[in-house]
Amino acid sequence: MLRSILPEGVEVEELHGDSVAVLFPQEAAVVADAVAERRREFTSVRVCARKALRRLGCPPVPLVPDAAGAPVWPQGVVGSMTHCRGYRAAAVAPAGRWQSVGVDAEPRLPLPAGVLEAISLPEEREWLRALGRAHAEIPWDRLLFSTKEAVYKVWFPLTARRLEFEQARVTLRPDGSFLAELLVPRPPFRTLVGRWSAGDEHLVTAAAVPRAT
Repeated sequence: MLRSILPEGVEVEELHGDSVAVLFPQEAAVVADAVAERRREFTSVRVCARKALRRLGCPPVPLVPDAAGAPVWPQGVVGSMTHCRGYRAAAVAPAGRWQSVGVDAEPRLPLPAGVLEAISLPEEREWLRALGRAHAEIPWDRLLFSTKEAVYKVWFPLTARRLEFEQARVTLRPDGSFLAELLVPRPPFRTLVGRWSAGDEHLVTAAAVPRAT
């Protein structure tokens, strides 16, 4: 799913379910006290990441979260991980060509009651109502949430700053694209164009910022 919506030059590895693997000691320490489900998703998404990194010529290395929870990638690489029930994926790219990559996956289900109001702007909710009337088969509220997560994953490595849900205004398009406008002073990019895809059970969103030539 992600492979089809990310540009050429970004390596993607996806997994439906879990994979058994031995973690590096530094990684194992992160989830030593976690529940079994958390350990499985943590391990499986790193299996995806290492397979994608191998295609960039990178040897296996520990992928440990930083203080903010974002994965620390090998030097010369940018990337993003995502996981939800039944799906894990990682996308990586050479930092010489790309500034940042962000991906997110969510179940193809509506958001719980009350969540949309917490993560959206009034105009976004109006757009979602129009999209829902025209394309009722897509849970647009969940797709909006996923898109904002992907935008954040692009944003944070470039700024090391939080981005609140109301600080990005997202326009979702039925053609599988989205436009995010950053509503903060002096952002590293004013707008971000990305893509989304809906499978039978999952929604995925992705964006990548190329490095200026």
